[in-house]
Amino acid sequence: MTNRTKSAPPEVIAATTANAPAAPVQATKVATLIALLTRAEGATLDQMVAATGWQPHTTRAALTRLKARGYAVSSVKVDGIRTYRASGSAAS
Repeated sequence: MTNRTKSAPPEVIAATTANAPAAPVQATKVATLIALLTRAEGATLDQMVAATGWQPHTTRAALTRLKARGYAVSSVKVDGIRTYRASGSAAS
């Protein structure tokens, strides 16, 4: 018996390799993260951790992945509290 791998449909491959930011799937932790970051007030690391249930290092890694997907993620530290914001559109 041989092991055969199943390749993804061409439209899935095209969607994952496009240069434009990918649209988040509704009701996912990534979609929750994007919703928090695109609010006018942004989100702190503690807020993102509470909303997703991820560890802080996982949450920071997700921010890096969002940057790779085309979001402009920025942060500012005021009174010792870092607030993250994201701009950019996932629609292409």
